[in-house]
Amino acid sequence: MTDIARVGVVGCGQMGAGIAEVCARSGLEVRVAETTGEALEIGRTRLYNSLDKAAQRGKISEEERDATLARLSFTTDLGEFADRDLVIEAVVENEQIKTEIFQVLDQVVTRQDAILASNTSSIPLVKLAVATSRPDQVIGIHFFNPAPVQQLVELIPALTTSEGTISRSQAVVEKVLGKHAIRAQDRSGFVVNALLIPYLLSAIRMFESGIASREDIDNGMEMGCAHPMGPLKLSDLIGLDTVASVADSMYAEYKEPLYAAPPLLQRMVDAGRLGRKTGSGFYPYS
Repeated sequence: MTDIARVGVVGCGQMGAGIAEVCARSGLEVRVAETTGEALEIGRTRLYNSLDKAAQRGKISEEERDATLARLSFTTDLGEFADRDLVIEAVVENEQIKTEIFQVLDQVVTRQDAILASNTSSIPLVKLAVATSRPDQVIGIHFFNPAPVQQLVELIPALTTSEGTISRSQAVVEKVLGKHAIRAQDRSGFVVNALLIPYLLSAIRMFESGIASREDIDNGMEMGCAHPMGPLKLSDLIGLDTVASVADSMYAEYKEPLYAAPPLLQRMVDAGRLGRKTGSGFYPYS
């Protein structure tokens, strides 16, 4: 199949936990890292609860759940990623934090042809690649939320990424993880967010200006355009901080007004109303 057997995932938030679950359910041995013991315990609980729900709903058997759990390990020390064949970074959408992580991974991962990947939604991959001594082995592998359910993965090579890294990444995504991979150029937003973010920001502006209620905006797109989820609900699911970060990155690259985050979005982020993960966004969540 591929030469990838041991995977490291940096970050065990919503996306990191989902990526770790996908990899472990596919038979890979997965080590997950977080910055603190508390964050690691929260992430571990999130991951275990997701696997329990999958078993309860009949998506996987109890035996598959137990086998998946056996393939998972957890750490607060990136030094324990020394033997990884593939490392996927899935932390907050912040260029400085991601760059520092890639610098550390470059030092600790000992396999000479290990792939260092980022799940970034918008940060230029070349900036992460040149922070390492192996820019040919850095690539974007962008999953969508929730990772265990969504079938799409964007592969984003930097200008420095080798053809070998691209082909090996595509093989593990498609043949091992069973996802559908699409290629995107290293441009902020890639394919999906370049189309999605202006749409979400337009819906937020419509709500902000009082043109329609949040329910009517979402129902309009769900019932009128057959979207499974309206734009304000989708923004809450993605996380309003993530929507704002991607918008900021795209605006910085293209200077197009349609990519500028509306004031309401910025105020909600400042207030900590980030959507489902904090219990409050455009809608309240229990």
